[in-house]
Amino acid sequence: MNKMMTAALMSLVFVGMCAGAEEAAEAVAEVAVAAETVQEAAAPAPSTADYAMFAVNNLWVMAGGMLVFLMHLGFACVESGLARAKNCNNILFKNTMTPAIGFLSYAVCGFALMYPGVHWIWNNWFGFAGFGLHLPAGDPIAYHNGEFTYWTDFFFQGMFAATAATIVSGAVAERVKLSSYLIFTAVYVSVVYPIVGSWGWGGGWLDAMHFHDFAGSTFVHSVGGWAALSGVILLGPRIGKYVDGKVMPIMGHNMPLVTIGVFLLWLGWFGFNGASALNAEPQKVSLVLVNTMIAASAAVVSSMLTSKFMLHHPDLSMTMNGCLAGLVGITAGADCVSVGSAVIIGLIAGVIVVPAVVMFDRLHLDDPVGALSVHLVNGVWGTLAVGIFSVVPEYTFKVQLLGAAVVGAVSFVSSFAIFFALKKITGIRVSEEEELRGLDLCEHGGEAYPGFQFFVNM
Repeated sequence: MNKMMTAALMSLVFVGMCAGAEEAAEAVAEVAVAAETVQEAAAPAPSTADYAMFAVNNLWVMAGGMLVFLMHLGFACVESGLARAKNCNNILFKNTMTPAIGFLSYAVCGFALMYPGVHWIWNNWFGFAGFGLHLPAGDPIAYHNGEFTYWTDFFFQGMFAATAATIVSGAVAERVKLSSYLIFTAVYVSVVYPIVGSWGWGGGWLDAMHFHDFAGSTFVHSVGGWAALSGVILLGPRIGKYVDGKVMPIMGHNMPLVTIGVFLLWLGWFGFNGASALNAEPQKVSLVLVNTMIAASAAVVSSMLTSKFMLHHPDLSMTMNGCLAGLVGITAGADCVSVGSAVIIGLIAGVIVVPAVVMFDRLHLDDPVGALSVHLVNGVWGTLAVGIFSVVPEYTFKVQLLGAAVVGAVSFVSSFAIFFALKKITGIRVSEEEELRGLDLCEHGGEAYPGFQFFVNM
């Protein structure tokens, strides 16, 4: 190519000597165009093997996004099953609206806030690439090192976004106004979740400090958990939950539905964690999947034993939440801890989730589904576990603690401010009459189980 360009330039010199300046300029332009065409033709096209690997990586991340979407059905089953029958329709409605609002919000501004690229505005704390989705120019295979397309990236990350709000849904169940919850979801997912997430996943200041959160113990689960805590505080407990300082159990109406939901979440977690590798590299993905499975299994056993010890019987709801606690706990470090360490992380997660449920009850923080114990407590535990068990020296306990603390503080203050503003403007809690009658009839005009209220009042 260099010899061709040299010969062309030499010929142009000769033309310039023999013809006028105008003709020489035209000749220069023609040769430049010809040289550019030759260069483009000579550029190496992606090999069949490279394109095949690109297709496999892309397909795996897309499949992972679909599994994360399935998790919303799991959340809907768990939350509605642990609530009373008179509020089942309301919870199913919220869990239908949450992923829709979350995905749309993420398209409008969330994705651009979370992954600003070069558009950092303030010292890697805040960045914004502009409203809407912006397909980058150039070869789509070159996007993200040839592992997946821009649209796959948005699809997968958008599925994550609504999960944080879904965590809030269960904690505030049976007494929150539907309209207030939906407004909160739109604001939180559009602004708070992506800005906080950008600090680690978007190349922000926590990423520069080597803070590690592989799939979201902090950036998804604790972010949702802190928001749930603020909502629980401002809403107050359900009527009849605490009487004369005593905790009065309010039983869920459908434990088979809860069990189905937990298994759906367990299945979805293989996409949640597995596809967070952002490629289909066999060694890494297989380790992540094994760690995910083994941590959850260990947590199921330890939560069962802990509930037997503390409550004098093996409690099913505690064991189900123990499974989810193990999954949340391993999410931050599934790619950087050994299988043996994953067992320990899961065992500890299953142990601490039970006293955490008891603790929140004694503090009169009414959480019908145990979201605070599962997602907040074990989100923090999973984040710190990276600093204890990681095989990567750069992931230190000090930085993990700093990240968990700062993200927690910002998430709690922000969510508290949103809920407080809604409380002052529109109110966030239904009336006493509506709560006693049930949100299915009062908010939606229909029951999940037709005739149920008539049967109860007979």
